[in-house]
Amino acid sequence: MVKTKEFKFNEARADGGDKTCEPKKNFQPKRHIGGSGNTSAYVQILGIGMDTHDTTPSVLLFFDKQRFIFNAGEGLQRFCTEHKIKLSKIDHICFSRVCSETAGGLPGLLLTLAGMGDGVSVHMWGPSNLNLLVDAMKCFIPRDAMVHTHLISQTGPLQTDNPSAEGSNFKDVKLSVILLQPNGVEESAVNHSDVVVVYVCELHEIKGKFHKEKADALGVKVKTKFKELTEGKSVKSDYLDITVHPSDVIGPPVPGPIVIIIDCPTDSHAQELFCTQSLNEYYWDSGNQPQATKIVNCVIHLGPASVVNSIAYNKWMKNFGSAQHVIAGHVMKQVENPILKSSARMAARLNYLCPQLFPPLSSWPTQDHSIAAPGLISSTEVFSECKSISAENLLKFTLRPHTHLGLDRSNVPSSLVASEVIDELLLESPDIVDAAQDVKQLWQKATEKKVCTISMQDSKIKVEELILDEDSLPRCLENIQRDDLEIIFLGTGSSQPSKYRNVTAIYLNLFSRGSLLLDCGEGTLAQLRRRYGMEGSNNAVKNLAFVWISHIHADHHAGLARILALRRDLLKGVPHEPLIVIGPSQLERFLDAYQRLEDLDMQFFDNKTTTIVPWEAFELDNESNNNQLVPENNEGIKHFDLASKFSESLQGCSKRRKLSVPVDNVATFPLLKRLKKVLNKAGLERLVSFPVVHCPEAFGVILKAADRINSFGKVIPGWKVVYSGDTRPCLEMIEASQAATILIHEAMAAACFPCIKSFSLKATFEDGMDGEAIAKNHSTTKEAIEVGDSAAAYRIILTHFSQRYPKVPALDEISMQKTCIAFDFMSINIADLPVLPKVIPYLKLLFKSETMIDNFNDVETDA
Repeated sequence: MVKTKEFKFNEARADGGDKTCEPKKNFQPKRHIGGSGNTSAYVQILGIGMDTHDTTPSVLLFFDKQRFIFNAGEGLQRFCTEHKIKLSKIDHICFSRVCSETAGGLPGLLLTLAGMGDGVSVHMWGPSNLNLLVDAMKCFIPRDAMVHTHLISQTGPLQTDNPSAEGSNFKDVKLSVILLQPNGVEESAVNHSDVVVVYVCELHEIKGKFHKEKADALGVKVKTKFKELTEGKSVKSDYLDITVHPSDVIGPPVPGPIVIIIDCPTDSHAQELFCTQSLNEYYWDSGNQPQATKIVNCVIHLGPASVVNSIAYNKWMKNFGSAQHVIAGHVMKQVENPILKSSARMAARLNYLCPQLFPPLSSWPTQDHSIAAPGLISSTEVFSECKSISAENLLKFTLRPHTHLGLDRSNVPSSLVASEVIDELLLESPDIVDAAQDVKQLWQKATEKKVCTISMQDSKIKVEELILDEDSLPRCLENIQRDDLEIIFLGTGSSQPSKYRNVTAIYLNLFSRGSLLLDCGEGTLAQLRRRYGMEGSNNAVKNLAFVWISHIHADHHAGLARILALRRDLLKGVPHEPLIVIGPSQLERFLDAYQRLEDLDMQFFDNKTTTIVPWEAFELDNESNNNQLVPENNEGIKHFDLASKFSESLQGCSKRRKLSVPVDNVATFPLLKRLKKVLNKAGLERLVSFPVVHCPEAFGVILKAADRINSFGKVIPGWKVVYSGDTRPCLEMIEASQAATILIHEAMAAACFPCIKSFSLKATFEDGMDGEAIAKNHSTTKEAIEVGDSAAAYRIILTHFSQRYPKVPALDEISMQKTCIAFDFMSINIADLPVLPKVIPYLKLLFKSETMIDNFNDVETDA
């Protein structure tokens, strides 16, 4: 019997009934006093994928009192956090089209806005299929967070169903749209997902300057008449028998700048764009003169290189005369400037100290992806034909004041290369050179006993390392190979993305046997791109055996649709089966609704289907029918103690968590049969989901590898990886983690200190964190380690840290013997488990000068 203590938890929250932690927001439309009095206005490029190329960039249209965002792909929120762009100021979110590429960041963005103060109300605009996305998101986003959705059904000026509603008017700009559909397709046959919206933004004209000297000359002396003239009224001269008209004393108005935002995803859409009559009033004639009074100042192109760089498209661009073209959607030639510098800087420092656990990012340094395809012209040729420039992050085109009209690169981030980061590190901490050598020795002399002395500010800390011989290793690690398993942490933060940690995603690389994902928060694809590069990440997505999702909170699944959509595209025309997605029933409702928007090529399994009771029934049925799917060696199955131990562990738990739903053999067995086949191909003996204490239908998971036979015919048990998802410490978690090779446990509630000066137990855990952890059904660092200790887990890896707390939580000396702290891009090979805890003191040395303060500007939402 496992010795455990009683762990408190918020049962109402676990059952979905607790609202005390989430005060109801009062979503009131923001009141703006708009008009042409804005002193500042510009368009700005946000989040162009210079190092990932996985989403379309967003465009910010800024006024002093009103803000518009065009498209909200994954990573937008993290980019804005990095560059201190206040999302709470956004009034309107406009979509050129609705798909995972352009709208993948919307769920997280809405949740963040909903968590700010008394709530922030925004208007969303897009083609008619925007409604499908909104309906799908209702499965996990508060209803009040998605108010004011407007569907665009026709070309012309934008207007709301209730134009008089406060906040619905565009007081600073006239916004018109042009709907594009694939050329040559009958209107009745057009799919809603094929409709694209072109946005035309026309700022109001600025009235001409009032010339007082002209008024004086015409005998107008009374100041009240000055006001009447500026309001467009004629007045009588005070000294002359004449009528003075506004045009006599006021100069000509300054036309309002015009910006057009164009997203042409295919050549077929481009053909329709070339033919549309709605843009004629903005074209110049063949003599390079405007055909009408409307002169376009800036055109932002979001389409891919295959479209925008074509000869036909370049010829069409010339219709806008002297307009500045910003090419934002094509693949950038120069990619050495990471989009998220804080994360890249930390990754470079970690790589210098411990390249064994932190390989260099494949997206940094540069890789040239700019080879032109047949029928395209190079970027330099495009630029020579038109006044064009490649977009850069934070590139602005100033619209007001008029004297500054034009491009502004003053906010474009300077380039950053890894060598500069290392030079800074060595200047800051010269002793890091010796530390890096010590870490290297850990891998070379892992079986030797030694004492490492680490200089940390003014103190010396001695870490007695364990003797690592074969007798101290779990049997499953005997003669383990490096191509057996590698765990890559793509996101180690909670709630919402931050500068240093993306939200939860864990990639398990099984090498020749495929791969899998445990949770898939927003930006997971971008993290794969950074870790493996374009080709490597595409292969990783294609080779996925399945994706397992722990619960319905957005920070654990908001990146799933993007991964599934990419896999669908990569495997188009290649024989394959739909990808298995295992998750809670609420996720199935979301995915079913989302697939009305775009096909995701997946097969859903409810987590409850993969719990111990259905598996046991399936195995017994197979045995009774002499089914050969079950391995003859049942040792791995007995290790879980089947239903008996789980029944015992559920004693005293709430009825909700007992999952006493009868097994529907007819529906469940075919699913488990397919899953068993997939697991066998991946070298896994079993996947078992188990209930945990967090929210309704929250689960953890056990992954058990198949047994191996060594060269002497000896059976070596397979490794066991347990992942907690989000949870309070509970008996289910401890039982499932028994003798785990690796326990990956959440530790959202960590300690917070100005700096790390010692490892004393007294300074490790902050008293106030226990209450927050219980209220939100999370675990503290200390509790997570206690779970691993109670279960006799070999290694404990902590992850899912609150974004408000340290990059390196403090640990006592005892905990450091088997515990490791996860970082984004940390890659843990199963062969390196013996040496893993020894690295922690060096990581603390790396961050010894870091001031651990809140790098989160916005209010934290629920995880």
